Amino acid sequence: MKPQYFIAILFATSLYWMYLLYAPFLMVITIAALLAISTATIHEYIEEHLHSKLASALISSVLLALLFFAPLGYFLGSLTLWLNSLEADTLYKVELYINNFLINPPEYLLFIKPYVADILKEVNINTITAQALSIAAKIGAFSAGFLKNAFLVIIFYFFALYNGEAIVSFLKRAVQMSVEESTLLARELSSVMSVVFYSIITTAMFEGALFGIAVSFMGYNGLLFGIMYGFASLIPVVGGALMWLPFMIYEFAIGDSKSAIFIALYSIIVISIVADTFVKPLIIKWINQKLLTENDAKLNELVIFFAIIAGLTTFGFWGMILGPAITAFFLTILKLFEAQTKACEAKEL
Repeated sequence: MKPQYFIAILFATSLYWMYLLYAPFLMVITIAALLAISTATIHEYIEEHLHSKLASALISSVLLALLFFAPLGYFLGSLTLWLNSLEADTLYKVELYINNFLINPPEYLLFIKPYVADILKEVNINTITAQALSIAAKIGAFSAGFLKNAFLVIIFYFFALYNGEAIVSFLKRAVQMSVEESTLLARELSSVMSVVFYSIITTAMFEGALFGIAVSFMGYNGLLFGIMYGFASLIPVVGGALMWLPFMIYEFAIGDSKSAIFIALYSIIVISIVADTFVKPLIIKWINQKLLTENDAKLNELVIFFAIIAGLTTFGFWGMILGPAITAFFLTILKLFEAQTKACEAKEL
């Protein structure tokens, strides 16, 4: 047997066992690596000023934990406690309002009355309470699992920043890619992921702050519901409605129609139309101008939009990062094939 064949067999065997060993952590490692790529500019900026790779990696990891995972952890914990503390009287008011609305809908919705008979049979205080407790239990379990995964992401994120250059250099030598090809792959993936990451975080914080300020004036926890709206806004098209629609129904149920109409109109006009339609593109454009140079990749906004939708559908929460990353990687590989094809055609001529 030739030595290279024996080495290839050893490599395949070791790769298989490495997969078995690290399979439970593959998603976490991938997310950490993509986040490291997305925030490489911050890491490099801190390193230039502190002249310490270790300090820069530590500070970047703390910032990621504070700006991303801490709000989400607060949201999950607070929501779990809030659902567990729901009173039966509150649920009864909501049930009564929904039943009255379905039995006596407005004139422009009279056509739905024949279709709601089956719905009315299922809407009662017992089913609502059971659903609320079930949701609370699921959120509690998700909270514990998410916090564990978040901790692992931060750990792997730190090592990805601290050892990133050495890992990338080793991979370049191992796969024997040319300097031009490896530079193109790294630059395009990094530029796309940076724009996607910063755009998602900035717009979610902006829209969440707008909603949080509004509900705080209504007497609710503006921080909690602002964070909830920020994460809900990550879901395209219907994300915002998942927040303001329950608020509107609840305010109608307790008899506060002015607050119900206010939160609906405010969310639709100020957040959905003004902020999401007009301000959000300006934010993305500004981030593009600040982060990307003329040589960087500029993935079409529609491609990024559908990549996020596909990612969320396939991978859940982390899909908003994985979707654009997979798409950008695939398109970059196509560019490399195109470049190699042109080079071969040039040699033949």
